[in-house]
Amino acid sequence: MSGRPQPGVSRERRLSDEGLQRLQRQLESSMRVSAPVLLQWVRRYGDEAVRLIERNGRMSEELRQSIAALQEDGNLP
Repeated sequence: MSGRPQPGVSRERRLSDEGLQRLQRQLESSMRVSAPVLLQWVRRYGDEAVRLIERNGRMSEELRQSIAALQEDGNLP
């Protein structure tokens, strides 16, 4: 990361990309991340977070059910 924002990239998009990179690093580390914490990531970043969680083998049945409930309520970005 260069520390300076890329020209022409909206602040929202940049923060989103940085947040997803943080999630990726957290998932790749050996630390356990609880389902409620992962659900917070999903609430903030939506489908992109879900894909990262699945790709890293961290999708539990509990988390899957919580995400389904959020989707039914229309509470995902």
